[in-house]
Amino acid sequence: MGKIKLYALLYFSIIGLTSVGQNLSAIDFQKKMQELPNAPVIDVRTPGEFNQSHLKNAVNVNINDESFPNQISKLDKNKPIFVYCLSGSRSSYAASYMRSQGFKTIYDLTGGMIKWRSAGLPEISGKTIAETEMSQTQFNNLLNTDKLVLVDVYAEWCAPCKKMAPSLNEIQKEMETKVNVVRINADKNKSLVANLKVSALPTLLLYKNKKLIWTNTGLLTKQEIVSHLVK
Repeated sequence: MGKIKLYALLYFSIIGLTSVGQNLSAIDFQKKMQELPNAPVIDVRTPGEFNQSHLKNAVNVNINDESFPNQISKLDKNKPIFVYCLSGSRSSYAASYMRSQGFKTIYDLTGGMIKWRSAGLPEISGKTIAETEMSQTQFNNLLNTDKLVLVDVYAEWCAPCKKMAPSLNEIQKEMETKVNVVRINADKNKSLVANLKVSALPTLLLYKNKKLIWTNTGLLTKQEIVSHLVK
């Protein structure tokens, strides 16, 4: 099953669901995990994301992998299962698919790892390379300019992020005398993203004289973005 077919299946499986499911906040998700210590915790992100850091006892089952349905089918449908990703989108699709396959109880982490980190909850560090992380001081230095600073918080797996990237590249070239475009990879800058209180992707943050003057979550056209840069 290819990626496109898999996503189509996951999307349309939302219709007609009959199983029990709960979308839990980070705090409630942690509490429920403590109440059900033997329940599987499924991280549906890519292996690269998982290796950087993940929740304790989590097992990586990549939703973008063709083997996803087969791996999920090996789980006990009658027992509770926890699922999560980075921002909540992929785990939502995964939970919907699992319910359509007869899984009885699924707990989905609302806002994913972004919300988990914002709440200051623990995670297991993996192969994160420290030098790729941007510190808060480094970020603050980027704001030390007379130009507007447009910060794009994105992830490589995020479809809306990819769709908006060409517009941001064009804005950087066409408005370079007025605007600096800074792209922050959410997977490689977990602490900074938490400090910026980013809870979903893509997120745009616009700074003027070091002050945040506008923010947006979700896909925008080039024209919509520029309208906020020429005021």
